[in-house]
Amino acid sequence: MASRKKAPKITRDDIKGAERVMAVRFRKAERKRLVVALTDQTGRDLARRAVDLGNAANPACQFEPCLPGTPLPSRERFRPSRPTTRKLPANDADIAFAPLTELSAWLRKRQITSLRLTELYLARLKEHDDRLNAVVTLMEDHGLKQARRADRDIRHGIWRGPLHGVPWGAKDLLDTKGVATTWGAAPYADQVPSSDAAVVRLLDEAGAVLIAKLSLGALAYGDIWHGGRTWNPWNLDEGSSGSSAGSGATVAAGCVGFAIGSETLGSIISPADRCGTVGLRPTFGRVPRTGAMALCWSLDKLGPLTRGVEDTAFVLEALDRFDARDPGSRDVALDFDAREAIDGMVVGYDPDWLDGPGGAQADRDALKALQRAGCRAKRIKLPDLPYDSLETILFAEAAAAFEDLTLSGRDRELPDQIDVSWPLEFRMARLTSAIELIQADRLRRRVMEAMADAMSKVDVLLAPQEGNPLLTITNYTGHPAIAVPTGFAARKDDHYGPAGNKTKGARLLPHCSVLWGRLYDDGRLIRLAMALEAELNVRSTMRPPGFEA
Repeated sequence: MASRKKAPKITRDDIKGAERVMAVRFRKAERKRLVVALTDQTGRDLARRAVDLGNAANPACQFEPCLPGTPLPSRERFRPSRPTTRKLPANDADIAFAPLTELSAWLRKRQITSLRLTELYLARLKEHDDRLNAVVTLMEDHGLKQARRADRDIRHGIWRGPLHGVPWGAKDLLDTKGVATTWGAAPYADQVPSSDAAVVRLLDEAGAVLIAKLSLGALAYGDIWHGGRTWNPWNLDEGSSGSSAGSGATVAAGCVGFAIGSETLGSIISPADRCGTVGLRPTFGRVPRTGAMALCWSLDKLGPLTRGVEDTAFVLEALDRFDARDPGSRDVALDFDAREAIDGMVVGYDPDWLDGPGGAQADRDALKALQRAGCRAKRIKLPDLPYDSLETILFAEAAAAFEDLTLSGRDRELPDQIDVSWPLEFRMARLTSAIELIQADRLRRRVMEAMADAMSKVDVLLAPQEGNPLLTITNYTGHPAIAVPTGFAARKDDHYGPAGNKTKGARLLPHCSVLWGRLYDDGRLIRLAMALEAELNVRSTMRPPGFEA
């Protein structure tokens, strides 16, 4: 416990200056009385700071995404599609870019060994990471050991499920016993956990093979980490987006079978869209976060990035476990049926989302594709609310999670994320009124009610990830989302290249449409995304030039 500091002397001029920051105004006599009260309050604050709370300690108040009366799945079901009949390709690149559904079938039929598949992906990581800059720690020995164990089990008739023997990569905010977990930030580059995160343990139990810790923007912000910037394999002049930067880049480049990312406000959906992968952000509380870096206790979620939609169901089924060590964890049935008919299911949309600045022809084609598959389209309109004001909650929680960095000045060791970055947000949050935080939380409740009303009329919503408020809304309400590659779109390239030069112009790059589902209805969300994927059939085109061999 740190020594308690003496409270600084507060003056009326200090309070007058603070009034401008808080957008309030007090009278002269009121400021005089506040001097004594605020001096006492500052003393209490300093006493609290002397207690080391660490990063993992959750607040006493926990976010609950379900309003009273929210319908939840009651049937626990996992029925995948029929196994592939495709033979193992002779070309290693064709194997590397195969979806998890095919990798799993080939492993189970012993058409390929986990050892060979692991060696293949390790070789690709070594070959391509000079350009991607996505690997924080290559876990070669660990992966080879797990692969040999997976093969031994298969030879003895032990099958742990569809992830058995498949190599994967972990976003480097997941604890790995005895292996550095850096959170992408220099102040934590040397920390070595003594135990595995819950999802690492669950994937190990499922037989998956961990081969790399993958980059994230420092403390889950952007795509710049303590080792530099992670690049988009489709365009090596721009970052892969964040914060699950390495997860998106390596999956897109065919360097892992799948990867785990995390999302607080777009960190799975955004790199999936940028890199042309599938990204599933499950309902808040479905996947345990024990042993994962805490950024925002009421928003953080863990989920997979994959090359195929059904792949996300395979990973989610392995991770869908209640964990009492995570106060946000919920025990709700996962109902997934890959063969369920989707005739009559309702897809909600707002034309402004599809035709607006973030929309593309691929999004309009996606809506038509779902209609061809048997869905009904329904126009919806969300209430006009200041959704961006919810970010007060994110910034306050993040600043609390990393208070020690701000107070010690070590936040200056975090990399510049070009536009804004955590140090700025942390400092700003310290000057945010507690009342504003409570009012933002009350606004969150209003937004939850608005989403409950909208989702009562549809099965999913369809929109691009940008140009609409859904990414913000659903991260605060806890609703699941899945990004699905739906084609290519011209995107203005205004990102910074390797030399720090800003490039201009437009080029055709991958585009994902996003389906946003009902609370804990992740299985149906994935099923509808599978139908979209099947109708558009763009997966075979998702190999970035220069990485396809």
